[in-house]
Amino acid sequence: MKYAFTYGSLAGLAVVAVIVLGLTFAERDGFFTSQWLGYLVMLVALTLIFVGVKRYRDVERGGVIRFLPALGMGLAIAVVAALFYVAAWEAYLAATDYRFMDEYIASLAEKRRAAGVSEAALAQELDRYEWMRASYANPFIRIPITFVEIFPVGLLVALVSAALLRNPRFLPPRAANEIRHKS
Repeated sequence: MKYAFTYGSLAGLAVVAVIVLGLTFAERDGFFTSQWLGYLVMLVALTLIFVGVKRYRDVERGGVIRFLPALGMGLAIAVVAALFYVAAWEAYLAATDYRFMDEYIASLAEKRRAAGVSEAALAQELDRYEWMRASYANPFIRIPITFVEIFPVGLLVALVSAALLRNPRFLPPRAANEIRHKS
């Protein structure tokens, strides 16, 4: 569990740091809505799953690990990272008086008006978002939604990591003497 907490915490904190920066700059540059950027940040931060599984394989398992134990470690790291992400998002929501969904829907309405959508059509579209606003107000719905935003990325990285690292010849551990001589 040491590896899961260490690497999961680092991955979670990396994602949170970039999101906080994004939300900070959103105040100046408009609403931060780039999903592609968000998932790219998650993917890059969650590469720490690979690092954690490799370190676990090399240090604790003598350089050899089977697929399922590697996948289990990768998933444990992903869960810890996702929990950090959820906790940070909940803290952000509390700090902003849970205005996120209102601001998000207002941003969508502004973009649709700028695109020339009529007020009648816009009102119809905004009615469809009311269920989203009501659902998001419930923490028993919001928290799992937030968890599912990041966990599938972690699952993918854990699967790839387990598939690669089950081969002991893939990035084999370096001997301690070899590392000392290069220093």
